[in-house]
Amino acid sequence: MQSELFAQSNLEVQAQQRFALQNPQMLRVALGPDVLSVKGAMVAYQGQIRFDHEKAGSMGKLLKKVLTAEDVPLMRVSGQGEVFFASEAGYVFLVELAGDGISVNGRNLLAFDAALQWDINRVKGAGIMAGGLFNTTVQGTGTVALHTVGSPVVLDCSQQPTYVDVQAAVAWSSNLVPAVVSSMNMKSMLRGGTGEAFQYSFHGPGFVVVQPSEWAPVQQQSGGGGGGLVGNLLNG
Repeated sequence: MQSELFAQSNLEVQAQQRFALQNPQMLRVALGPDVLSVKGAMVAYQGQIRFDHEKAGSMGKLLKKVLTAEDVPLMRVSGQGEVFFASEAGYVFLVELAGDGISVNGRNLLAFDAALQWDINRVKGAGIMAGGLFNTTVQGTGTVALHTVGSPVVLDCSQQPTYVDVQAAVAWSSNLVPAVVSSMNMKSMLRGGTGEAFQYSFHGPGFVVVQPSEWAPVQQQSGGGGGGLVGNLLNG
């Protein structure tokens, strides 16, 4: 059988690294120590692999998951073999943490070393008008895999104030403390707005990653059908 499909570039990568790019839009992880990944991100695996729901780990973190839209549904991946992850055909990037941290939009998170610490943090100034914005902070020593919709840009926030649409921000240095600002005046809001109501404001030593696409705002879950507060508590 012959086909362009069987070109070398499409064959499984034989990499020495635990986290490696199979191609720009697919992650390959060789298991040993456990990995945490976003549920639904696994597209294939080889070997003896087990997938388990990852609980929040603490009541404080569980309540944050229940009460915010930044509910990162994680699964613990363990065993021996290789697992392939992807999401929305997004471009995958690996970030190596060396005791530092990164704040990530949960919808751009793909997988990370299970030994890393993670938590959900509220963005300063993100009140009801902004929808209550939360991001996931990952820190420690290990690898974090992100995915972006399209090719991203990394902006240096140290030289001048940097403003990013809240739905286009992928990740930023965890030492940065963004605020949420609005560029709309009341007259504009009464006329229907501009579609660019709220932005993250960054200024200080660090970076912010921006994708050329905006996520649709996440709707808060209010309950019913096993979801909402009770359903999340049972799954926490």
